[in-house]
Amino acid sequence: MKAYTKLLSDEPLLKRLSAIQLIVYFGAWFSNVAIYTLLLNMNVSAEIVAFTAMIHFLAGVIQAPFSGSIIDKVQPKKLMLSLILLEMSTTFFLIFIHELSDLWLLYILIFVKMAAASFYFTSEMSLLPKILSSSNLQKANELHSIIWSFSYTLGMALSGFVVYLLGVKMAFILDGLILLFAFFLFYRVDIEVELHETQENLLAMMQDTFAYLKKNPHAIHLMLLHSFIGLTAFDALVALMVNNYYASIIATSLALGLLHASRAIGLVVGPIMMRNWVNHKRVVYVFIAQALAIWLWAYVMHNFYLSIAASVVVGLFTTTLWSYTYTLLQKNIDKKYYGRIVAYNDMLFLSSAAFTSYMIGYLATLEYSLGFITFLIGLGFAIGAIYYRWILKTQQLGEIQ
Repeated sequence: MKAYTKLLSDEPLLKRLSAIQLIVYFGAWFSNVAIYTLLLNMNVSAEIVAFTAMIHFLAGVIQAPFSGSIIDKVQPKKLMLSLILLEMSTTFFLIFIHELSDLWLLYILIFVKMAAASFYFTSEMSLLPKILSSSNLQKANELHSIIWSFSYTLGMALSGFVVYLLGVKMAFILDGLILLFAFFLFYRVDIEVELHETQENLLAMMQDTFAYLKKNPHAIHLMLLHSFIGLTAFDALVALMVNNYYASIIATSLALGLLHASRAIGLVVGPIMMRNWVNHKRVVYVFIAQALAIWLWAYVMHNFYLSIAASVVVGLFTTTLWSYTYTLLQKNIDKKYYGRIVAYNDMLFLSSAAFTSYMIGYLATLEYSLGFITFLIGLGFAIGAIYYRWILKTQQLGEIQ
């Protein structure tokens, strides 16, 4: 942790952004338990649960072709403040969801809320290379993933108790107030970065980006590699596990919160354990370890307490894969294209997450067991290990210092 403490001490702007990031991400996850508790209380089908999970990621997919070009043309503070405000507004409107006939409104609100959250995330990840030196970028990405995981842990766990004690609507109200607090904190931060002057419209910028990617295929392979981490979109899987296996022994909201929180403990601890060990060649072993951990989870998921323990193990490797593959991409593209390529990278990642969410529900409706579905997800990471070995052999990648 000393490396991260020193980084924040040396980079005061990053310190302020990280504090705000903690609050914004906490707010993004705080209402998730409430949403899935609401759905399970309505006795919706597995297909609806999976479709709701898919919408969380689909918004980022649709906006990505345009968001990157906007990021490269607009000052980040103005853009990110607008996104926090939009996310806050849609969160408050969630209190109007009461019954099955309101599902259409729930879908719209989730879509807009997560579009804003995804856009904010892409803006921040495009901002980091512009305000940090190359030597600090990997540590900043690791810190970002730790904060994300900590927010996920705290948000899911506290939300589970809030929903259990105070109800779904109070969770939505508190979430909106959290985002309002983040808005006022961000308003006081001074951010000025140099934007590359261009007279190109959004379509011309997109065409320019495609031409760049065609000349630099390694960037495409790194984006596809990062998209494998989207297989860890377990929201629908966890909701169905709670409904099928644990509802008779523990309250739905508490089970959701504890399962997500336990995995997030691993997400926080993992990069701290592996940051000095992981390198180009060892990443393949992290992919394999992720596959084995998910297979372990598939084997024990019928037991609530063993499932919690396995969730921690599953989380240990995810953030290391996420931060390392993200840094590989950032270090191997030109600064001019940061916003656009990071947006396309997020589009592929979110597409993978949306597809995973949909397939979990689809296979569940075909009466495949949740254990078998989880095994297939682990198999995806085994394929990712093979793909990464191929990338190392065929592509010239700059080392991460």
